[in-house]
Amino acid sequence: MKPLIRAMTVADLPAAAAIEAITFDAPWSEQLFAEDLAARGRHWVGAERDGEFVGYAGGWVLDDEAHLLNIAVREDARGHGIGRTLLSTLMGRLRESGATRMTLEVRPANAPAVALYESAGMRAVGVRPGYYAETGEDALVMWGELSPLSANNPPIILAIETSCDETAAAVMRGKRELLADVVASQIDFHARFGGVVPEIASRKHTEAIVDVVAQAMQEAGDSLRALGDEHAPAGSEPLSFSAVDAIAVTYGPGLVGALVVGLAYAKGLAMATGLPLVGVNHLEGHIFANVLADEQVRPPLVALLVSGGHTSLVHMPEWGVYKTMGETLDDAAGEAFDKVAKVLGLGYPGGPILSRLAADGDPAAIDFPRAMMRSGDYQFSLSGLKTAVINHIRHEQQAGREIDVPDLAASFQAAVIDVQVAKAARAVTETGARVFCLGGGVAANPALREALRAAIEPLGVHVSVPPLNLCTDNAAMIAAAAYHRYRNGEALGLEADAVPGLRLDTV
Repeated sequence: MKPLIRAMTVADLPAAAAIEAITFDAPWSEQLFAEDLAARGRHWVGAERDGEFVGYAGGWVLDDEAHLLNIAVREDARGHGIGRTLLSTLMGRLRESGATRMTLEVRPANAPAVALYESAGMRAVGVRPGYYAETGEDALVMWGELSPLSANNPPIILAIETSCDETAAAVMRGKRELLADVVASQIDFHARFGGVVPEIASRKHTEAIVDVVAQAMQEAGDSLRALGDEHAPAGSEPLSFSAVDAIAVTYGPGLVGALVVGLAYAKGLAMATGLPLVGVNHLEGHIFANVLADEQVRPPLVALLVSGGHTSLVHMPEWGVYKTMGETLDDAAGEAFDKVAKVLGLGYPGGPILSRLAADGDPAAIDFPRAMMRSGDYQFSLSGLKTAVINHIRHEQQAGREIDVPDLAASFQAAVIDVQVAKAARAVTETGARVFCLGGGVAANPALREALRAAIEPLGVHVSVPPLNLCTDNAAMIAAAAYHRYRNGEALGLEADAVPGLRLDTV
């Protein structure tokens, strides 16, 4: 039976330590494995055969160079090419993380290991005297260029997103090949209340998630058949879980009840299939919506994330590293739009409605405040603006004057946009980022998109705005973010909980 090569997890550590103990004179302890597994820049893959953990390989990336830390296969599983497959997979993941060459040390007398490394393109470049302290033996130092994994066999990821009021599932192959993208919206259930009701959201996720995932797997199978792919399932069958390499899921931030539904279902799939579970931060997903749609997006970059629950500026100096430069102190942009629309009796969600009305209005008609425009930091505050708009509406109504809704919408929108654009442009200049991304539901706002382009492109910075279908919550963006985490060997334990206040910051 072909071994399953997957990300190594904490659950594998006892088995890995047992293999280590009978393989090496100075074995790694379970604790040492655990510490290295959690360390930045480390990449670990494991081999599973017949449900048993039978081997592992680990490497460390620093800038453009990688170092092989450890590789071993259980004695009764040797001779079946597992070590070669582990090494090939690991080298591919190291290459995906930016490494262009790899070094390692090996005992000169270990002929099988030397032969394995030579078959992978490694060559001896020197000797490290007395490297093996327990015996005093020298180590043979080997070096080689890293070759990426075959482009003909990229990983397939099933992603699930349930952070708020959209039940979504997507299947993606490699970095950008979207095989299926399914979203079940709950807008009609929440519109009567003028906003998302958490209890209703959770219940609707529970009702929809099985069918949404099943539809995504069916569409993925149909896509492969349409492509004439040799891996396409027979007949009209859905994609099989045996063809999937990982399960990805949003585990925060968001509504706790909604997150729990998606995470529990994803954990159940991972447990039933033995596939690794990759956890994704919802905000990271909104950044990767741009990566999915625009091949020019790469770090260092600055992202403005604007949605119903979030307004923040994020600096991403390298893949997977995030620093929140500033965020809203009160209302998020989307929340402010919805509340103003509700006072005007325009319905829910309010953002798209106000945006359409603003297109026919005068943005200079009403001088609404630009809160924190000159605060000197990257924080936002929209509560005061929202109150000013509501007070204006009530004052006009009390005076018996008819409100010019397009002018009000345009003036309110301009007050929101002016602050966001000014701070985004300054953040790009301060960080030296060469790419700027917009993400989140409010990223669909045409005026915001154009204002950001007009302010930031003259700085010599590439501006990326996602297509409209990737602005709202979706699982395709989660799959795109998960691809990079999966290639880095990152996995979420089955004991993980939903984290409604999950932070994006990693530095």
